[in-house]
Order: sequence, then structure tokens, then C-alpha cells
Amino acid sequence: MNPSSLIIEDKELISLDDVFLDDGNQKVIQQLIKEYKYVDELTNYGLPVSNKVLLEGNSGCGKTTTAKAIANTLGKSILILNLSNVVCSRIGETSQNIKQVFVKAERDKSVLFLDEFDQIGKARGNDDKDVGEMRRLVNTIIQLIDYLPQNVLLICATNHPEIIDIALMRRFQLRINFEMPSRKVLNTYYDKIMSTFPVEMQAIERKYEISFAEAKDFAFSIIKAAFIEKFERQE
Repeated sequence: MNPSSLIIEDKELISLDDVFLDDGNQKVIQQLIKEYKYVDELTNYGLPVSNKVLLEGNSGCGKTTTAKAIANTLGKSILILNLSNVVCSRIGETSQNIKQVFVKAERDKSVLFLDEFDQIGKARGNDDKDVGEMRRLVNTIIQLIDYLPQNVLLICATNHPEIIDIALMRRFQLRINFEMPSRKVLNTYYDKIMSTFPVEMQAIERKYEISFAEAKDFAFSIIKAAFIEKFERQE
């Protein structure tokens, strides 16, 4: 299979300013960026940069956006694994497909983003068939991660870290947890996405204790209704 068919094309450029994280996660991301800035100096002291990162936590809370922003900040292309094409009924084909993606990432010196990582890194169960098939797949991924060159940054994301094989979990140097955004962080996010609309439409009711994705859908639904009402009055 052609490696390009295993990758989701995404040329969206996202700045770290467009990522809304709590203070703790911001510090971790900033340190990661600085490690790559001073990679040569750190290497001289025998200190490898962190190039295996797991983003875990609630859906819609910024994991994919964060991966894209890191890649853009580092000036690297991002390769997003297309799970629908990678995963096959035969484990051997799935392993081979994943190897091709890793080879491409190494050749391009890119950021490799594996979303829904639990789907290919699921813990090996007790069923004999499951153990045999999943062990081969997980072993393949472990080997690929262990031999990952420093010029590739692997970022994996999952909503279900509890079902990922423990041997895989130990490979990640950084694990960053994404929780539902606080009221303060959501207010900053609302201010950002509403700033492009007319001032008279920005003072909308705000919903909290939801993800960024849900907040965006909620706000845009209200804005669209306001625009439609305005258009109808102009007819």
C-alpha cells in the first residue's frame, strides 16, 4: 500500500496561541518546544529530547489541536495516521502499514500523530486468539517506538489510556492529561472565537463544564441563528 494513502492530509497551521491549556500543561509543552530548540546543546551533555508523547483525556479538549500547534511551532510537517486505512482484518497487514508510516516520518523528519492510539495499542487480553494477534501488533509498535530516531517526534492521543498495553505506556517520556476546561479557560476560548463577529453579536450566553469542541458548536449555533434572523429582516 502506498504510504500516502495511510496519512490524513492536513495543512492547517495552528499556533500555540490558538491552544487553550491550563498552566501545568502549558509549561510541559513549552519545555518540549525548548528541548528541540536546544537539542544540540542537550545532546552534548547526553540528554535526549523527549520525542515520545502521550496526550490523554477527554474528547474535544484540544489533543489534536495541540499536536498540530507543536508541529507548526517546531517548523515540522505533521503526519496524521489514517486509522481507517491502516487497520486491516489481518494483523500482519496492519503491522506492515504502521511500519510504512514510521518509515515516512523518519524520512521526512516530521511529527507523527497517532490519534485514537488505543485502537492499535490495546492491552493484550486473555483470549488465546486475541493474545497471539495483539501481541504481534503491540510488539511491532514497541519495536518501532524503541528505535524511533531523535529527528521524529511521536505524539499519540487517546481518550482511553486505561486500555492501552502497559508495555506501550512505559515507552512514553511525557504523558499530558487533558481535562474539561475550567470556567476561566473557557471564557478565554469564547472571547477568542467570538472576536471575529460583529460586536453586537458577541454577548451570547455561555455554557460551561463542556469541552472546547462543544463550546464552539454551542457558540456558533447561536451566532448562526442571529445571522439568519438578521438576513430575514433584510429581505
